[in-house]
Amino acid sequence: MPAARTRTPPPDNAPHLLVVDDDRRILDLLSRYLADHGYRVTTASSAAEARARLGSIAFDLLVLDWMMPGETGLDLARSIRGTSNVPILMLTARTEANDRIAGLEIGADDYIGKPFEPRELLLRIGNILRRAEQPGAQPIEIAHFGEFAFHLDSGELTRDGKPVRITDREREMLRILAAAGGETVPREKLSAPGVNASERAVDVQINRLRRKIERDPTNPVYLRTVRGVGYRLVATP
Repeated sequence: MPAARTRTPPPDNAPHLLVVDDDRRILDLLSRYLADHGYRVTTASSAAEARARLGSIAFDLLVLDWMMPGETGLDLARSIRGTSNVPILMLTARTEANDRIAGLEIGADDYIGKPFEPRELLLRIGNILRRAEQPGAQPIEIAHFGEFAFHLDSGELTRDGKPVRITDREREMLRILAAAGGETVPREKLSAPGVNASERAVDVQINRLRRKIERDPTNPVYLRTVRGVGYRLVATP
């Protein structure tokens, strides 16, 4: 009979995550998966249990399930944001654009829907933690890509110093992508608020924007797709 696999515990300085979900099966799976990828993990099955954990441990990131009995993950996130800037990733089966936007508006750093690919969860957690490690970084004022420059404050896009006409939606998407500093931006974060907002609409807008900034929109160099997640803007020196 083969020997049971022995897991090596994450180092003491590994990022410490709090995963909150009322589904014990999900908690167990995520706890093992994240620990196997180098994270320290503490779990809670309710908002009340999460509060108890938060009262005694300083976490590097929270993964909160939206739909929990009693106090929801959204309620908990809103309350936490009143006193703490700890990064928050919302984990939920809700798919309406307005719901996704609500989570981001109350201060969540990102949002991932169920079901999800575990590798996507790792990518999003890694992105959030990297951004959190640079609290003193200067905000980006101008993003350069090829012969283009985008001024985040004015929303002006130029090509070799000459203005390029873009729509308000394209301007807002470029602001979000440029401010991310090369990190992947999820589709839902690029969605416009409103009943008709959808990830498909984001893809259409991205394709239109590519026609304005890419030599070959079918083989983009600057505005790249991260399959199953979203997009990122690759700036140049």
